[in-house]
Amino acid sequence: MKALVTGGTGFVGSHIVRALHEAGHQARVLHRSSSKLDALSGVPFESAIGDILDHAALEQACAGCDWVFHVAAVADYWRADKAKMFEANVEGTRRVLRAARSAGVQRVVFTSSAAAIGPRADGQPADETIPFNLSPERFPYGYSKVQAEAVVAEAVQAGQDVVIVNPVIVMGPGDLNMISGTYIMQIKQMGAWVPVTPGGISVIDARDVARMHLAAAERGRTGERYILGTANYTHREWYGMIAATVGARRPFLPVPGFVLPLAAAGIDLARRLGIETPIDADQARLGATNIYFDPAKAWRELVPPQIDMKQSLSDTYHWYQEHGFL
Repeated sequence: MKALVTGGTGFVGSHIVRALHEAGHQARVLHRSSSKLDALSGVPFESAIGDILDHAALEQACAGCDWVFHVAAVADYWRADKAKMFEANVEGTRRVLRAARSAGVQRVVFTSSAAAIGPRADGQPADETIPFNLSPERFPYGYSKVQAEAVVAEAVQAGQDVVIVNPVIVMGPGDLNMISGTYIMQIKQMGAWVPVTPGGISVIDARDVARMHLAAAERGRTGERYILGTANYTHREWYGMIAATVGARRPFLPVPGFVLPLAAAGIDLARRLGIETPIDADQARLGATNIYFDPAKAWRELVPPQIDMKQSLSDTYHWYQEHGFL
């Protein structure tokens, strides 16, 4: 098969390109002429110059492809301009689907996010049936993915073959832009002084995300969502695992949940004053929430993960060491 990967120079996209090559497929990567290609070092691919808002470039990039993996998005939402994020994540998806349809692509796999699925009020893991239930104004990244999924639903209703995947927090080697690697950086630098909030998160390794994307192309069901996840951890468990991996003291400073709205207000004020903060106010507000997800559907219908999170953290940490990030 020949596959186009949008966002193929990024963290998840580059792992998909590698997985395609390892599975014997041909990969074409849509990227700007100015894009850094470091993440694709050592893996063969064909370049298609353009971006996801350039319809002519998209049509040319899709020509002759059997699959399109639409991974490109603005994911570093705490650093992003909201208008540009919605343009890329929603309108970009619409244009990729239109170009794929015009080029006769057999199937599109759309990389959404678990952020488009709401946390459950009872703290139990949410599955694909739970709708987004957070404030669109306070959680614009998740809402942008909700709107992008609505675009996908329209395309599916019109007869296009699209499968949606919803990765949770992605770890692993190759995170050049420090999207999730900030966990490791902060605990390596601050150790015991990293505040520990009551909630928890869901995580997966990028290499498993890539394998699951290929499985979605091969056997996912049209129009279905698949949560891509490996494990759920409380923040205390997760930070302890990272501290053990990087050789730092285990974070121990508990932060009560009632403090977080005050912290979020302080972060909002700091950002209005032009002061950079390691997290945004929305992340602080969710600090006491169990952001847990149930990946059973993807494990059952696509493929289960192969890399446990201790191994993922170790590989991620050593990759950062080898590449001079630490």
